[in-house]
Amino acid sequence: MTRITIQWQNQFGRWQHYTSSHHEPSAFRSAQQRARSTGKRHRLIDDEGRVLDIIEP
Repeated sequence: MTRITIQWQNQFGRWQHYTSSHHEPSAFRSAQQRARSTGKRHRLIDDEGRVLDIIEP
């Protein structure tokens, strides 16, 4: 089962861990909603470290 990690980019350009999920569509919705509310970039990473998506606010 694939683990999806949501990370957000801080003001210094570093990626910080936010949360993990096993269901990609809900992880995308969660990251999209949080990017809108915080105004920060978020990205989805799979368990092998590949970037699946980058969400702009």
